[in-house]
Amino acid sequence: MAVKHVSVRDAHASQLHGAVYVDVRSIPEFAEGHPQGAVNVPLLHVDERSGQLIPNRDFLPIMKANFAPDAPLLIGCKVGGRSAQAAQMLVDSGFADVTNVLGGFHGAHDPFTGGLRAEGWVQANLPAEPEPAPGTSYREMSAKSGRGK
Repeated sequence: MAVKHVSVRDAHASQLHGAVYVDVRSIPEFAEGHPQGAVNVPLLHVDERSGQLIPNRDFLPIMKANFAPDAPLLIGCKVGGRSAQAAQMLVDSGFADVTNVLGGFHGAHDPFTGGLRAEGWVQANLPAEPEPAPGTSYREMSAKSGRGK
């Protein structure tokens, strides 16, 4: 099954009809602001020693513990790279309704011209929030799965 791709505006419309926006950015990135109603399950974590991003080995187990295989999931990140990877992982592991959000939270820019390739949540002026709503933080998502972090 192939991963679907939508704009941030279409993702927001899907949210209004029950789809869940899963922000796969790191915990600090999510804490800087995220789409309203998004849950945080990072694909990568910030390594405390090196400051580099490292794989979150609990990503798939936490997703499986929190969402049914047929749950409508919107996968977003900063500009679209991590979310595309996470969306493909989810489809490959049996999730049936997975959509990658093009442009992510900050928008994708062309590396050569600097022009906007895909509008982000911020550029579209869609509802965002600085603090996680109850039950949406990574700590809470991992607790529901029985995994700690």
